[in-house]
Amino acid sequence: MDDLNKELSNIKVTKPVVKVTKTPPASYTSNDNKEVEILGYAENFRRQFVHLYRDRKPLFLSPPNEHNIEKIVCTTLRPTLLPYKELYDWDGCAQFVSDYLTYTPLECPNELPEVLSSPTEVLAQQKGNCFDFSTLLCSLLLGAGYDAYCVCGYAAREVTLMDQSRSECPLLKKGDAVVKEAGKTKESKYDVKPPRDLRSKYLIKMEERKVQERLDEEQRIKDIELGKIAELEKPAPDELYGMRVHCWVLVLAGKREVPENFFIEPSTGTSVEVGDYLGIESLWNSTNYWVNMQDCSHGISEMSFDLGDIARWEFMFPHNEKPLLALPGEEDFDMAPLEEEEEEAEEETSMPTSWVEEIVLPLEDLQRRCPQGKKTVLYKQAKYEIFAEYLMADGMIARLTEYSDSALTQPVKCMEWFRHRVDKLETRETNMVTNKVTEAYGPGRQRSLRQHVYYSNQTGSEATRTMDFDSLARTDGLKCREETPTVLTEHYKDRDDFLEKRIVNYTKRVKKFGPAEGNEKPINQITEYYARDTSLAADDDIAELTFLLNEEKMFIKHHLQDERIISSTHEYLKPVQNEDKGQVQITIDMVTSFQVERQAKNPKLIHIYNTIVNLLSREERCVETVRASEQEVRDILECRTQEELTTEMSVSIYDTARNDTAKKRREELERKRKDDEARREEMELDYLAPFLARIGDPSKMTADLAQQLRDDCLKDLKDRLVDMANLIQGRFEKETQQLQWKQNWYQQNQTTMTKEEEEQYVSYCSEAMFKIHILEERLNRHKELAPQKYVSLESKLMSDNRLAEFLN
Repeated sequence: MDDLNKELSNIKVTKPVVKVTKTPPASYTSNDNKEVEILGYAENFRRQFVHLYRDRKPLFLSPPNEHNIEKIVCTTLRPTLLPYKELYDWDGCAQFVSDYLTYTPLECPNELPEVLSSPTEVLAQQKGNCFDFSTLLCSLLLGAGYDAYCVCGYAAREVTLMDQSRSECPLLKKGDAVVKEAGKTKESKYDVKPPRDLRSKYLIKMEERKVQERLDEEQRIKDIELGKIAELEKPAPDELYGMRVHCWVLVLAGKREVPENFFIEPSTGTSVEVGDYLGIESLWNSTNYWVNMQDCSHGISEMSFDLGDIARWEFMFPHNEKPLLALPGEEDFDMAPLEEEEEEAEEETSMPTSWVEEIVLPLEDLQRRCPQGKKTVLYKQAKYEIFAEYLMADGMIARLTEYSDSALTQPVKCMEWFRHRVDKLETRETNMVTNKVTEAYGPGRQRSLRQHVYYSNQTGSEATRTMDFDSLARTDGLKCREETPTVLTEHYKDRDDFLEKRIVNYTKRVKKFGPAEGNEKPINQITEYYARDTSLAADDDIAELTFLLNEEKMFIKHHLQDERIISSTHEYLKPVQNEDKGQVQITIDMVTSFQVERQAKNPKLIHIYNTIVNLLSREERCVETVRASEQEVRDILECRTQEELTTEMSVSIYDTARNDTAKKRREELERKRKDDEARREEMELDYLAPFLARIGDPSKMTADLAQQLRDDCLKDLKDRLVDMANLIQGRFEKETQQLQWKQNWYQQNQTTMTKEEEEQYVSYCSEAMFKIHILEERLNRHKELAPQKYVSLESKLMSDNRLAEFLN
């Protein structure tokens, strides 16, 4: 044992250190002649602005990028249309930027940032300030065809800090209710006039006044309480109010069928009201830069965003894409010479192309949605959690929890969204106060279940629940099933037999000892409602069919005839079966009928007999259908319980990455199963057989032979363990030498390498370091397990029945 530990301790490996410095593109670390010229033009514009408006803050024109190189903010925008349908509309782009990046406030809230990173760097780091958020979002919107602009201005403290704890969750905001006036029904002279109201109008008016006064008092008390709560929740005064620098996105009307201008807050991904922003200094897109010349002392609600109005917006580059508005007194001025000068200036000072590389977003990053795959946002009395697809074991992608207090300690309602579940569950809404649970399912679920409403504190067949089905996908046309402890109601649609509804009334269950399957709920009454079948006469078409099981009666109500206010009815008594002959006794007294037509003849006995036999058969089938419905409910509940215990996820055939992963996982499980079977077979073999064969397999064991067998077994194990360690060390050294050679080659050819060769080198280094790390881990684990294996074999030899009496 000591020799084994000594030999293994002599085997050591040293993990190499790989330093890979990815060379940034030349446009990130330098400026070409065109950019230098534009920077000089911008500097001249900045000097003139400072000279003319000394009381205004400096413009955000040419901040340095992540490599400390000055760049015009317009060229930092890179219009890009990513190949994903989720990022084609503005709300999808805004939500992606908000979820994918981590927001960091400005270090100095009342100063402009010192660095403006490129959109590619922001995507790589997955974090940034408001200017980084706006630059990335504006690039995506411009690529999607929107008339978008980055806006530099001032905002409230809650906006700049992305503090949404005092704002209502957007998912909880209800649209304004549209109140429609009820149309007056046309009065007919044949309508029955209501009885005269003999009450005193004065007393009625006084009662209404008292009721209104009580309601006004309750509303006043409620307003006072809400005012006190609002006063307590009111934030402390902001010392920097109106001076906090912020950046957001403006989308102008016109392109992409946008009806009106609106702002997008990139940190939250929502369109916001004008009141959240306090002032605007400037705005820009990928072609030009505009400076606001309007007064913002009273906010920006009254501002004009007609960028062609040179009295309100001063543009930096002469190639303004917006149509210019003429100033007062310029109608008779000859603009032809100025237009020629502007055309020449446009040719000389055109905006250079963006220095940022193409924005690339892998599908895996889009599906991950958030850093580490999850994100939590706190709102006023609500918490919203976002999860990446396939991150949660139950397929949850979002969860919204409402609370009754601002400390978020008393939940009252929870809304959950799911995706990629085999059971097709899409949403689940749970009310913690009433214990009401509403589950919605997608198409394709077993038994075509679309919605299930139940109470979590009620279980078994005595619970109250409602199940909605897809009637078009079911053969029986079932649309809805409502169940209470005493009533079962089923609604049908588009059935061939015109059945629309079935109501089943139960009596109190009789408690019995034994299995619960035989103790079914006793049925008292079954009523079926049918739609009108125009192929039959009204007196032959059943509208309502009732089976009174306890009273031994059957009741039929037919449809109304034209211009009739009452329908025909028939009541049948169940006949008593003759025990001797096994026949049914039918008499004329077993029928009670009401005929609307006076000329209608009384039915004959044979007709009554056929009707009663048919009704008995329908009653039997109806009871069987009710029992089948009860069994279906039990099967659905049992299936749902099993699905919640073992949630299965579905993978699309187009999801090649996850399908390949699932395939490798199945192969790994199959390999482990085969290894386990081989290990069990190996354990069943005699491990002493090779060593017994060396000494001739003696029929009689002695102490010397037993000791020799023990020593040979331990020596063989020791040699194999040492050989395995040497083998791992040899592979480790080989991989290390190849990596060092590749590093030397990279140092010699670094300046002449192409981008593809550099990417291949980085990929090779990553793969080589992974292999070296695995070999190092294997060697360390082998050193840890080798003494344990040695001791295990030694104890196994000492306890072997063939050697124990000689070794002990």
